[in-house]
Amino acid sequence: MSGHAIDPRGAQAPLDTSADLSEVRDWIALLKPRVMTLVVFTAVVGLLVAPAPIHPVLGVAAILCIAVAAGAAGAINMWYDRDIDALMRRTARRPIPSGRIEPGQALGFGLVLSAASVAVMGLATNWVAAGWLAFSIFFYVAIYTMWLKRRTPQNIVIGGAAGAFPPVIGWAAATGDVTLVPLILFAIIFMWTPPHFWALSLWAHGDYARAKVPMLPVTHGARETRRQVMVYTVALVPVTLAPWLVGFAGPAYAAVAALLGAGFLFHAWRVLNEPQDAAGRSLANDAAARATFKYSLYYLFALFAALAVDRMAFAA
Repeated sequence: MSGHAIDPRGAQAPLDTSADLSEVRDWIALLKPRVMTLVVFTAVVGLLVAPAPIHPVLGVAAILCIAVAAGAAGAINMWYDRDIDALMRRTARRPIPSGRIEPGQALGFGLVLSAASVAVMGLATNWVAAGWLAFSIFFYVAIYTMWLKRRTPQNIVIGGAAGAFPPVIGWAAATGDVTLVPLILFAIIFMWTPPHFWALSLWAHGDYARAKVPMLPVTHGARETRRQVMVYTVALVPVTLAPWLVGFAGPAYAAVAALLGAGFLFHAWRVLNEPQDAAGRSLANDAAARATFKYSLYYLFALFAALAVDRMAFAA
């Protein structure tokens, strides 16, 4: 190929590769790649710390299936939420509300990828892992997106389970079963999700109010949200020590988990005590909430990385 097209006058015209790349980026954006990064990482850790070895090729296939399934669920979420996405500054430029991708195309894309990821997972590893993968897609799409998100301020608390499945699926791909340890990893992410997301919702509450999404700051106010960030962070820290308490991880992991937990508690305390008006709204542009949201991302990466390193060293 010459990289040129012939125009009606017989001259060569450059191909519009920039438009093609832009369209590719839009389809990738439907998969929520930033969210997928954390999903893939926790799934990899679940697979690595599992007691049964898995062939590297099958392990890579399992992780790809989890990544594709997460992206598929994200695409269906964007299809369903296109009306409220158009009302929020944070999401208005997504491919569907901005008109760059048709809703029906996005839905079809998500459904095809969902079916393919589950089928390949079952064929490449086992149907236990495939079943958990299918349930995770169903939970995120039907339970969180379609049912909880627009109806209750507990949407993140209950719906947080959707993001907690990847290490369970990774474990199941390697072992063919689900025991206590992957359920502990599930519980860690489940408890982490509310303070992580409520920190975000404190400084994005205007978007949620415009879209009439009943996030906690909209329904119960900023002051109660700050209190709940602290409550859930306090509850999270002992859960992160559970792998050590049940003898699955060693003292090095426990020390890292305690140190990271102390950092999270400090950030939650700053959110709780940030200068506020009478309604609990920040007088400092939600600086503490923004810092807590960023820390929570690094926190979960570091916590799961510490578990993987500790476990592999402990097993050796």
